[in-house]
Amino acid sequence: MKQYRVGIVGATGMVGQRFATLLANHPWFQVTALAASHRSSGKPYAEAVNNKWCMETEIPSTLRDMIVLDAVSDVEKIASAVDFVFCAVDMNKEDIRALEERYAKAECPVVSNNSAHRQTPDVPMVIPELNAQHLEVIPAQKKRLGTKHGFIAVKSNCSLQSYVPALFPLSKFGVKDVLVCTYQAISGAGKTFDTWPEMVDNIIPYIGGEEEKSELEPLKIWGHVEGEKIVTASSPKFTAQCLRVPISNGHMGAVFVRFEHKPTKKEILDTWASFKGKPQELELPSAPKQFLHYFVEDDMPQTRLNRNLEGGMAISIGRLREDTQYDYKFVCLSHNTLRGAAGGAVELAELLCAQGYMD
Repeated sequence: MKQYRVGIVGATGMVGQRFATLLANHPWFQVTALAASHRSSGKPYAEAVNNKWCMETEIPSTLRDMIVLDAVSDVEKIASAVDFVFCAVDMNKEDIRALEERYAKAECPVVSNNSAHRQTPDVPMVIPELNAQHLEVIPAQKKRLGTKHGFIAVKSNCSLQSYVPALFPLSKFGVKDVLVCTYQAISGAGKTFDTWPEMVDNIIPYIGGEEEKSELEPLKIWGHVEGEKIVTASSPKFTAQCLRVPISNGHMGAVFVRFEHKPTKKEILDTWASFKGKPQELELPSAPKQFLHYFVEDDMPQTRLNRNLEGGMAISIGRLREDTQYDYKFVCLSHNTLRGAAGGAVELAELLCAQGYMD
């Protein structure tokens, strides 16, 4: 496979740090540019991160002394040094939209962790195992932007990656109504227990904008490419309640689902066990061998035990049973900064490379 030069825009934040650790020894990607806010620009990466480093492993030695560029004022310089960038900046949505389009128009593809472009009709929002075909809209986006090479592709909200992967393969039974309650780790807010001591022994029953994302974004994933845009699906119907819980990493979802054609429990379990997506077919470096893992034990999956399954890229499911109001209920779990954020974006970039979109 061809080697690609990549940049991390927003390299000092929690997701940017996760990108740094994932890309340090990646077989296809070499980090050749780091960028952050003007406060960090001009400093070696280790100095710019300073005491904000919150990964389990140390700062990669290859990046420690790399000088951080200004994510906003050095766009052309960064674009000339890389084949594409990962973007995980902390800015308001309007500014992020404008910045990502600047990179794309500088002929630098953007693989974004941000939410700013998730509802842009010609920007694919992809969970690689589920809706890889949405990448077909990229030529239409390039036409709108006036680019030959530059475009934007995004990953979905982190909490969706726990329950949508379990539901999507069941579409053949007509997924009709979904109620989900998510229990989301503090790293999803870019925090640790050191920086957010108020979360110790506490639950906050509100995460700003999360419930709206949880109800809208799945419909784009269920949608289809038509002409020059992705047409959002009208079903399934989603309703969500999202809670912040005192967990470092790992988002859990409690799911209740109603079908048009109710399957048997065995049919659901067989569907999960046999499901493979494009990343498994292409054997992408970050792809889990078994995307969906079902645990038969009544007290599984558990966040601390299972969030790192297959490098944090697999989905854990358990407690499938019939419900008194819906057809079935179950719980599921994903690692929110791996599968849900940086890892999902790296896998998306691998898919884009494997299918020629980065060439």
